Amino acid sequence: MTARTRILILLTAVAVLAAVALTTVLHASARADRRDRPQAGGPAVAPGPVTLTGPGRMVFRNMAWGPHRDELVAVPAADPSGPRTASGVKCLRFHAAAGIGVCLQAVHGPVSDTYRALVLDAHLGERARYDVPGIPSRARVSPTGHFAAWTAFVGGDSYAGTDFSTRAAIADTRTGRLIPSLESFRIVKDGRAYRVADVNFWGVTFAADDRTFYATLATGGSTYLVRGDLRTRTVTTLHRNVECPSLSPDGTRVAYKKRVEGLPRDAPWRLYVLDLRTMRETPLAETRSVDDQALWRDGRTVVYALPGDYGADLYAVPADGTGTARRLLTAGLSAAFPR
Repeated sequence: MTARTRILILLTAVAVLAAVALTTVLHASARADRRDRPQAGGPAVAPGPVTLTGPGRMVFRNMAWGPHRDELVAVPAADPSGPRTASGVKCLRFHAAAGIGVCLQAVHGPVSDTYRALVLDAHLGERARYDVPGIPSRARVSPTGHFAAWTAFVGGDSYAGTDFSTRAAIADTRTGRLIPSLESFRIVKDGRAYRVADVNFWGVTFAADDRTFYATLATGGSTYLVRGDLRTRTVTTLHRNVECPSLSPDGTRVAYKKRVEGLPRDAPWRLYVLDLRTMRETPLAETRSVDDQALWRDGRTVVYALPGDYGADLYAVPADGTGTARRLLTAGLSAAFPR
């Protein structure tokens, strides 16, 4: 092969790669442009005031294509499929209680994205800001509004496999004090002190006493429900095969996703409720795999997200194992019911 031939091959390869890159950029740009335009048949969304106080409202991340995609929106809780009021505040994950919200955001940079957690007041004003070390996945505010928690992937990007690492943090919304990782807490497993290098925590949920929380602990290839104590900085294992717990309003039950033998590796979960007094498990009527931290709408119903045409839809199912699952609304994620 002559030098001229090699140069021609090189130039041809460069031209092909440039064309592929240009096509990719144009395709991404066109797709982004489509996402900024309302889609026919989608929910009605208009800008307006959104607050985190007052009963009878549902606040969530809007997933509908259009100029308000990813913004926090509000609808009447009695009519979740009705017109949405868009706040202008964008969040990847969100939760709120007692007039305090936590909003996990992406900060788009020229090379890569970074992430942050915002603590919001009742009118969605920023009270505090924290760096988040990876892709946000879970968010919770305590019933009193005094604490906010979030989980991020710092290695890997899915709970379905085993090759991932998470970081769970808790912030005091009154003082700003941050616990950057629950890995600093003392672990009591099966009644004994436990210290190993492979622990992961995720999916924090709070009790109403401003002291107790629950979360998932993963270690040794298994997951556990743990009860945490913010004063003693200790977590204690309670039950095996529990992920993304969500504490009921009365503090007696936990809704969670459980890996069920025989299901596909990429869709391994079913929703359950655990009675914390008896440790009795109840499978819920949702038969699809749910990769979400379910939310208690009240003492009888849990709400969760499943994949949909816009990215995610919100569903509800009775918490006692009866009934059937039903879709609450399309194009929504990360709901809260301010009280």
